[in-house]
Amino acid sequence: MTLSSPTTRLLQVRSVYAEPEALASPRGQQVLSRFPDAEIVEVPSHWQIPELHGNAGKVDRWVRVKTETLVLGVKKSLSARPNGRSSDFIAPSTSNGCAMACAYCYVPRRKGYANPITVFTNIDKITKYLRGHVSRQGVKPEPDQVDPHAWVYDIGENSDCSVDALVSDNVADLVATFRELPTAKASFATKFVNRDLLGYDPQGRTRVRFSLMPDDDAKLLDIRTSSISERIAAIDDFVEAGYEVHLNLSPVVLREGWERDWADLLQRLDGELGAPFKEQAACEIIMLTHNQDLHEVNLGWHPKAEDVLWRPELQQAKRSQTGMWNVRYRNNHKREGVQRLQDLIAANTPWLRVRYAF
Repeated sequence: MTLSSPTTRLLQVRSVYAEPEALASPRGQQVLSRFPDAEIVEVPSHWQIPELHGNAGKVDRWVRVKTETLVLGVKKSLSARPNGRSSDFIAPSTSNGCAMACAYCYVPRRKGYANPITVFTNIDKITKYLRGHVSRQGVKPEPDQVDPHAWVYDIGENSDCSVDALVSDNVADLVATFRELPTAKASFATKFVNRDLLGYDPQGRTRVRFSLMPDDDAKLLDIRTSSISERIAAIDDFVEAGYEVHLNLSPVVLREGWERDWADLLQRLDGELGAPFKEQAACEIIMLTHNQDLHEVNLGWHPKAEDVLWRPELQQAKRSQTGMWNVRYRNNHKREGVQRLQDLIAANTPWLRVRYAF
């Protein structure tokens, strides 16, 4: 594989930490073939890399660690967790971590500082498990806000699948798996345009949720991602390639001028996107969630982001579904923000159905 410019921009891998089983696997060897000059460091577990995970001294190298490091592991526990928001189930991870560096991202809190991409190499076992899980569900008994017919599985809860596809064929294998499952769909959110995915032939069985926000927010917060213009320009192409395409209006950050900028973005979507997309479009509204620990980390590498992310006068602590204490907008501010954005959608993009707001 010849590395493309998007790959080299995000990934200049110098070190690969690898579990021996993952290193010996065909998928592990594929990853190494894409980064042949990387030093290989064998580790007993992808969770146990002291110089990488939980190392506060890495904060000043936050982006460099994401750029220069990969981890290869084996996914030990396979389960599909019920969800009910973006999807019916969260699929077993085929990776975690990310080469991008969005300032509000919760994923770094899961596995230490920076959290570069970890690729799980036992993809055959994961796809086999998914086929069995889908089979056991049978036909979806009734429509819900997730999907009227299919059981939807989020395949990218702790990563961005468009970036993962630069590293291995795991995402291609997942799309191919769901292509053969008439009662289910894969789904993932992305902030990165990887046009190689246009050749995966999903046949309507994979839903891509492009995350969008106003340009000013993205330039400050969405570090190392594709620009908002690139994401918008890709939407019609992904529909034509056979994907179901939804939008994540996420995260909605309450700051001076936010309503004006969201209205401008919605007007742009109405003017630039084609009828095939609009006929199947839906969106999620996700208000900003932040975290005290991530706030402290950001102060060490991107303090300007905290001017808009850390607003104690508007925020309150809230325990997440995973048991972590996060910071969200106070109930009245959140309620007013959601309602105002829904009003803007109704006025500027009346074709855009809101699946849920959180």
